[in-house]
Amino acid sequence: MRILLTNDDGIHAPGIAAMHKALQGLGEITTIAPLTVQSATGHGITFEDPLTVDTVQVNPDLLGYAVDGRPADCVKVAMRSLWASLHGPDSRPDLVVSGMNSGANVGINVIYSGTVAAAIEAAFLGIPAIAVSLHIGDRNRIFYDRAAEIGRVVIDRVLEHSIDPHSVINVNVPRTESADAPMPPVRVVEMNTAAGGSTYERRTSPAGRPYYWACGSGLEFDHMAKGSDVEALLDRSVTVTPLSYDLTDHARMNSWRERLESR
Repeated sequence: MRILLTNDDGIHAPGIAAMHKALQGLGEITTIAPLTVQSATGHGITFEDPLTVDTVQVNPDLLGYAVDGRPADCVKVAMRSLWASLHGPDSRPDLVVSGMNSGANVGINVIYSGTVAAAIEAAFLGIPAIAVSLHIGDRNRIFYDRAAEIGRVVIDRVLEHSIDPHSVINVNVPRTESADAPMPPVRVVEMNTAAGGSTYERRTSPAGRPYYWACGSGLEFDHMAKGSDVEALLDRSVTVTPLSYDLTDHARMNSWRERLESR
């Protein structure tokens, strides 16, 4: 199996190194990730500036390619150009893994997430993709290697079954605060669709100008749906949510046809 590994925290982030380590034995891994941190950049892509690509020796076991762009850029440039130059003109990855992200991507954060955007871009281009994120609690107790091992268990379970080329699976690992943290229960859940409840603190600059600073953990929501990804993750379960890049509201298509096409 040929695996494209990417992320949104940047090629030097501890999460991608842990994920690369955890994926060993699953297939041939090629790491193509942003040069710098691209958290919460969503599905933005680069048009006006060139995308530079540098070879980076992240650690003794991880040689990767750093793209000076966003997560979706990494997948696009990999699929449309870089992968062929590395592996041959007729070669394509069999799977894209995006992560492991430092921070959960549940609820509305799925829309903001560069980690998820990279996975969606891959699926849009016909390669099944799995996004893996880690809920962060105490920042002094983050065991990335163990969290990535938990993520690998879930990836293996996903791959036990046939997976559509346009599939996107969003995986969130609960807080992992010890090297021997037990394997949490795995729950397949829906995305919480309530608005984010984060607030903005009004501050004043030294020059006297007001400005606003985003506050909160990113896991505050106006409403937490029972059985949603947010509830399950806070209950210390691994959450698995299949996603779709098709934003068409199919349930309302006929009603809109009746309103607009019958005149």
